[in-house]
Amino acid sequence: MSVERKLPQDFIWGFATASFQIEGSVDVDGRGKSIWDDFSRTPGKTLDGKNGDVATDSYRLWREDIALLKQYGIKAYRFSIAWSRIIPLGGRNDPVNPKGIKFYSDVIDELLRAGITPFVTLYHWDLPQELHNRYGGWLNKDEIVPDFVNYARICFQSFGDRVKHWLTLNEPWCVAVLGYGRGVFAPGRCSDRNRSAEGDSSTEPWIVAHNLILSHASAVKVYRDEFKPTQEGMIGITLNGDWEVPYDNSPENIAAAQQALDVAIGWYADPVYLGFYPYHMKKMLGDRLPDFSPEEWALVKGSSDFYGMNTYTTNLAKAGGEDEFQGLVDYTFTRADGTELGTQAHCAWLQTYPEGFRALLNYVWKRYKLPIYVTENGFAVKGEDSLPIEEAIKDHDRVEYFRGATDSLYKAMYEDGVDIRSYFPWSFLDNFEWADGYGTRFGVTYVDYKTQKRYPKESAKFLIKWFREHQEQPSGSATPPILTAQTTSVPEHLSLDSHSSATTATNSPSAKTAWRCPLKTNGNLACGHEIANHDKALVKQHFEWHLTQVGLAVRNGELELLDSSTPSKEKTGTTPPLERATATTPRPIRYAEKTTTPERAKTSTWKSIMRKLVM
Repeated sequence: MSVERKLPQDFIWGFATASFQIEGSVDVDGRGKSIWDDFSRTPGKTLDGKNGDVATDSYRLWREDIALLKQYGIKAYRFSIAWSRIIPLGGRNDPVNPKGIKFYSDVIDELLRAGITPFVTLYHWDLPQELHNRYGGWLNKDEIVPDFVNYARICFQSFGDRVKHWLTLNEPWCVAVLGYGRGVFAPGRCSDRNRSAEGDSSTEPWIVAHNLILSHASAVKVYRDEFKPTQEGMIGITLNGDWEVPYDNSPENIAAAQQALDVAIGWYADPVYLGFYPYHMKKMLGDRLPDFSPEEWALVKGSSDFYGMNTYTTNLAKAGGEDEFQGLVDYTFTRADGTELGTQAHCAWLQTYPEGFRALLNYVWKRYKLPIYVTENGFAVKGEDSLPIEEAIKDHDRVEYFRGATDSLYKAMYEDGVDIRSYFPWSFLDNFEWADGYGTRFGVTYVDYKTQKRYPKESAKFLIKWFREHQEQPSGSATPPILTAQTTSVPEHLSLDSHSSATTATNSPSAKTAWRCPLKTNGNLACGHEIANHDKALVKQHFEWHLTQVGLAVRNGELELLDSSTPSKEKTGTTPPLERATATTPRPIRYAEKTTTPERAKTSTWKSIMRKLVM
């Protein structure tokens, strides 16, 4: 595909995750509890009754995850640091955990070795439980601000020589509203006594937001004063917020759309970028909206080097609502004529509407006049969790969502003149989706939670291909292996993955079944690629792909994939490491079953044919 004007080479794109949603290993290597540990274990707090104790097991599987990111050919990876891994009890006078420092240091080093830029979030909702127990966590300004600053400083000291892109807070609106207003996120405080024994939804969210903003601004000051001169990185905050379209052209609904934006975005963005609160918020809340002192306003205004944007959908705004967290505005996806705004996602709050993404990019650019880093954008396919893996990975609705989003991004940049510097689809992996548990899947990579195997979805391929075609590439840059595999007719499900030593990959051809590649390594890694009707031309092409991309050897009279751990008796060109084999294949396969066919004689003949095809 020829694109007339391409994104610059330094445009940052990649995938995003968060520590509690993927890491698991909550009681390993000195990690302390976060507020999400016990909250997610409490009956009724998650839709499926599950918790984050294992998640996608990425604390153990981080090397494999980075290898997959490298296979995807992405340029950056946004992840968050778990505060309670760094300081298990959280406070400024509490001990630091060296194993937590080492873990994230190793992750950062491995990303850099893979050519992937680390984009690091300091706080993605997992406050150390001890700070909540001691003094109420985000409700206590005098304690939480210096504790957060201390945590941030330790991260800057430990990782800032290699990390050049920092986010202080992820979606503070969600922290305040969902954690202290609606009570559906940890720590679960609200006025509804059927949900929570403690909390005041009329006051606590606004207090928490005030303290979040001060914590952010104070951490930014420390970075700018103490670290930026030598580390030369950038730092900011990332805010959620979706576009609002008036339900109709009536003056009250036009005003309602702006009021909704004021609370969804302006609540945090106006103080940080403009130095004041939106008028509608001050009018709506009166003295319940905490004000900053002149010294605090000086600290807060301008405390972000860029605008960090997390956005997913568009709402139709109708005047007359009673929800202060929506600006006293009702949201709907249903137009006046009864049609829906777009395709419905698995979660009720999300529909597709790419025009809204473009409009929001323009709104933020014109209002705040800073480069925009899109740090989350994604879609959960309805019912995906109930589908077989082979169907779930064909995530058409998510592909269409990203097709519209990337088109809007491109047009906002090159037709509208919006300065956009990054795009991070959410999420790299299906994961623990907070109060939804595991039934809501946002990943471009399917995770089988029973086996923790990863399966790239069509949406991952779409995004990788789109950026390959729409972004300037360095001279001599290689095509991402997942796309290379596609263009060499490697099947959708082909990959090498851990394989049970009790099984075999050997399958002989049968008139009624597809032929399955019998190649395996003595390390029990299996291919298992199937070819319908035993087409010998395709079989030959498949083995040629193994020869050029992975490598073959003869051991004990049998043809096998090269394994760097065992020297081959016969060389077939340069012996690549096993990591290369893994990196050039796109998808984990099912465990191969033992062959029970009676046609053993044909198996020997078939192996002879295979040798002739490649030797």
